[in-house]
Amino acid sequence: MKKPTIILIFLLGISVMVHAQNPGRNVSSAKKRVSIPLVYSVENTGSKFRQPAMPSWDDLPIIKELPNPLSWSNGKGEVKSFKQWEKRRNEIAAEIQHYGIGTKPNVDRKDLQAFMDKDTLVVIVTVNGQSLTLRSEIKYPKTGNPPYALMIGTSGISLPKPLFENRPIATMVFHEKQVNDYSQWGKHKERGEHDFDRLYPELSANGAYSEWAWGLSRLLDGLQLLGESQTKIDMQHIGVTGCSYAGKMALYCGAFDERIALTIAQEPGGGGAAAWRVSHQLEGVECLEKTDYHWFKESMRTLFSGDSVYRMPYDHHELCTMVCPRALLILGNPDYQWLADPATLASAKAARKVWETFGIEDRMGYSIVGGHPHCMLPEKQYPEVEAFIDKFLLGKNTDTQNIQISIMNK
Repeated sequence: MKKPTIILIFLLGISVMVHAQNPGRNVSSAKKRVSIPLVYSVENTGSKFRQPAMPSWDDLPIIKELPNPLSWSNGKGEVKSFKQWEKRRNEIAAEIQHYGIGTKPNVDRKDLQAFMDKDTLVVIVTVNGQSLTLRSEIKYPKTGNPPYALMIGTSGISLPKPLFENRPIATMVFHEKQVNDYSQWGKHKERGEHDFDRLYPELSANGAYSEWAWGLSRLLDGLQLLGESQTKIDMQHIGVTGCSYAGKMALYCGAFDERIALTIAQEPGGGGAAAWRVSHQLEGVECLEKTDYHWFKESMRTLFSGDSVYRMPYDHHELCTMVCPRALLILGNPDYQWLADPATLASAKAARKVWETFGIEDRMGYSIVGGHPHCMLPEKQYPEVEAFIDKFLLGKNTDTQNIQISIMNK
């Protein structure tokens, strides 16, 4: 069992134990301000590390507090330098895939073809003799010069158009139905029947979020293979965003691909940024028992429903920390109880401590503000979003040091 210092966070009368007021406090890089990358050129820098042991339910300890993201999976100590974060991040990724969403498989470059059809990126992935085609139009800005920064919308971009119209940022949409056509509305295929499953029939137990993250990574592969001379896109300045179920999707995509420089998860709700442990203490919210299980492994509900949530070896503040050291902005809307924003706030505060540990807290922020319809960002939230876009997609020196805004309903 881990034995770090413990503090209490109180949210709307709900107490949540959080390990380590300053997790990794002795990390040497925190004060030295060593050069820490803003983005990487590979999907997963930690792929070389062996996965940690995955205990069965009986062997999982009961942890009522949010686990310390910097503690090793075996419980023996914590991350002591930023250099070690790459390995720890890979442990978190392995746990989330094993217990929560299913495997996001690697793809060899020899199994990919990519070309531009006018302004549309086309990527063909062939695995086990089966092919899957992704198509996404790139909309280029009317200002600036190539190569352009790029914002990818998962299922669409709900952030207001004025945020992009006068900025040299291209946009494109990841059409998730090209990978897994599950939808909460209308007809759809069932688990094991999607195009992804033709390539990976052994992964039919997967939830949609691992498959959608896989699909977006293949678009990044295509951009990378073709290069800026063909795509006009700067691979060092790519963002991803989405709202509601697509806000979850954006968070998973940003967490599981280190080529994404900026992740903006807009109103992602339960199963996104919100910690399952905190949601368990709330009424009328999306919690582990009350979510859409096309998105997750059915075994997660079997293993962790009810008070068994405290046996889960991770929580969603750790999903958020997988974005570190890259940039993450979480947007909430407490007017909608179902979104479980008290759990999102607890998660965001706990996750931000990892960025703080490495002295890069300006790369993580949150803004939880009501007074507007779902997925319709109000103008009062524009400044924090613009600051993150300008800094991490356009390289401007905007102030994102202390964007921690939460105006919760009482």
